[in-house]
Amino acid sequence: MPSMGAVVALAAGMLVSLAPTAHAAAGATLPFTSVEAESATTTGTRIGPDYTQGTLASEASGRQAVRLGSGQRVEFTVPRAANAVNLSYSVPDGQSGSLNVYVNGTRTARTLPVTSKYSYVDTGWIAGARTHHFFDDARLLLGRNVQAGDKVAFESTGTQVTVDVADFEQVAGAAAQPTGSVSVVAEGADPSGNGDSTQAFRDAIAAARGGVVWIPPGDYKLTSSLSGVRDVTLQGAGSWYSVVHTSRFIDQSGSSGGVHIKDFAVIGEVTERVDSSPDNFVNGSLGPNSSVSGMWIQHLKCGFWLTGNNDNLVVENNRVLDTTADGLNLNGSAKGVRVRNNFLRNQGDDALAMWSLYAPDTDSSFENNTVSQPNLANGIAIYGGTDLTVRGNLISDTNALGSGIAISNQKFADPFSPLAGTITVDGNTLVRTGAVNPNWNHPMGALRVDSYDSAINATVSITNTTITDSPYSAFEFVSGGGQGYPVRNVTVNGATVRGTGTVVVQAEAQGAATFRDVTASSVGAAGVYNCPYPANSGPFTLTDGGSNAGWSSTWSDCSTWPRPGQGTPDPDPGRNLAKGRPATATGSQDVYTPGKAVDGDAGSYWESANNAFPQSWTVDLGSSYAVRRLVLKLPPSPAWGARTQTITVLGSTDGSAYSTVAGSQGYRFDPATGNTATVSLPGGTNLRYLRLSVSANTGWPAAQFSEVEAYLGS
Repeated sequence: MPSMGAVVALAAGMLVSLAPTAHAAAGATLPFTSVEAESATTTGTRIGPDYTQGTLASEASGRQAVRLGSGQRVEFTVPRAANAVNLSYSVPDGQSGSLNVYVNGTRTARTLPVTSKYSYVDTGWIAGARTHHFFDDARLLLGRNVQAGDKVAFESTGTQVTVDVADFEQVAGAAAQPTGSVSVVAEGADPSGNGDSTQAFRDAIAAARGGVVWIPPGDYKLTSSLSGVRDVTLQGAGSWYSVVHTSRFIDQSGSSGGVHIKDFAVIGEVTERVDSSPDNFVNGSLGPNSSVSGMWIQHLKCGFWLTGNNDNLVVENNRVLDTTADGLNLNGSAKGVRVRNNFLRNQGDDALAMWSLYAPDTDSSFENNTVSQPNLANGIAIYGGTDLTVRGNLISDTNALGSGIAISNQKFADPFSPLAGTITVDGNTLVRTGAVNPNWNHPMGALRVDSYDSAINATVSITNTTITDSPYSAFEFVSGGGQGYPVRNVTVNGATVRGTGTVVVQAEAQGAATFRDVTASSVGAAGVYNCPYPANSGPFTLTDGGSNAGWSSTWSDCSTWPRPGQGTPDPDPGRNLAKGRPATATGSQDVYTPGKAVDGDAGSYWESANNAFPQSWTVDLGSSYAVRRLVLKLPPSPAWGARTQTITVLGSTDGSAYSTVAGSQGYRFDPATGNTATVSLPGGTNLRYLRLSVSANTGWPAAQFSEVEAYLGS
């Protein structure tokens, strides 16, 4: 068996990673455990699931949340020992309020403020964007310890509040001041947050050159950014204790490096996205051999917008929340940068990106990060660059204009360095990722390879991938700029796809990819959509490297898009499982194509090649079902004379190996009785691919069906 990526399961409302022995679990090792509100006890209203751009539920974790009116509450069962909680929530635009907090049924003295101040962002200059960024995060030290199994509830005090997810954490005590460090308070900083501490921070940095600047517990207000930061460590007592309030922390175009930032929070006041303003935690360069760790970064435009020399930078063990644009962007020239074990939620653009503008990003990686709910663009995006790695990440719930992972030659500006060398995409898990691109008016896959502005000639190696519940496709190959540039040199080796709304492979560009050990189940419409654009640009060749299963069918009509969601829900017993599903046949006569037998119109029909019995017709139901009854139809018009067709019913679960379900038998079609025939299938029948083989027809020298209907009930 091939090594597979991490399996993701929803257990008691918690998103957890289950690691197969062959491959490490995807995502970051986090100090908290998340519990979804929809899995909690509530007197409110559950909303979702919904994948529609611009709706509240579409931006929620799991695409579901709980709406609370005044006096309503949601009660979480604590999953682990904790003394703190961070809550993801939304309130209506222009409103603020608070939540009462209960522990084991008793109201505490603490409340949790909630506000829409940092939400409802408009970016009209971005094509396809709508008002977005509906959720926000608020955190609270409970002032007591709670144990696994205890109950923590939040109650609305008047403002409507939609609760998404609660992160429960055991926060360690505040760290002590390192020996020999320079305290910002000793240099005049105000830990109450009332006074301006900017100059005190600058003085401490100058005094501690080559050593440590200590940020004691407290709140510190900075009214302008820091620059000239080099050869120094900035250290706090922990991100729950030492808090710097500023919308621009470090802004410098260069540094000699050796900057180490750790263990405090930087919380801004950014409420809109203004791309001309450097409203970022780090804007520019920290210099070579620097690091950032243990930080809580929130309410900024970007967490990190990195330009210039950041060679060998390490960014690890941080939380980046509620940014109006990127969480982190390596904006060209990055060398040897490692971004690992970080948690990012609610970004207004790519959560993690490498963009090779001016000079290529090289030998850099995004590894073992957890990304949740980027609400405009991708979870992780690689725009050009050389020898880059995306490994072991867990990405969930992308929204508009984005995939879980995008490997792209979209340049945005010049000079741009296209993808080169080897791009390694290994061991990633994507959950509910991919979205409709309103500019293209069609979907984007969970993992997208995009020759947007130029051909992809780099080696793109995609291995050990797990894709779960993609609302549309799993793997997409596209030339998003519409010019038809080829996608080449791609291999997909070792992937598990569990649930797609449409297809496993969405190929819209010329080029080629090899697939090996890719297994799929619960596929919504068909295995492959292969319709390169422009239509005359050239074919996309899928090479079967062996051991692929569950996605052999092909969407047959390039003039239409597969409808999302087909095959996903458990069907009503009265639902016709075959209606609208992709159909194929051994042959067709003129315009009487296979899809006519599943279009819901009994007046249209499929007709095989004439005088060429036996002929067969096959439909992919999208998932395996216990089909018990078939209804076969011919047009009801009296002009159709009565006839008998000799039919054998076959079934398959993988589209390759077929077995006989109902042996060869004559079925009478007579307009006087509706021109239909019913076929009862034996108990134990379980099939995804239904095939009807016709060996004779007394009324015409071809096989004919106007509708083939498949039902669970007998």
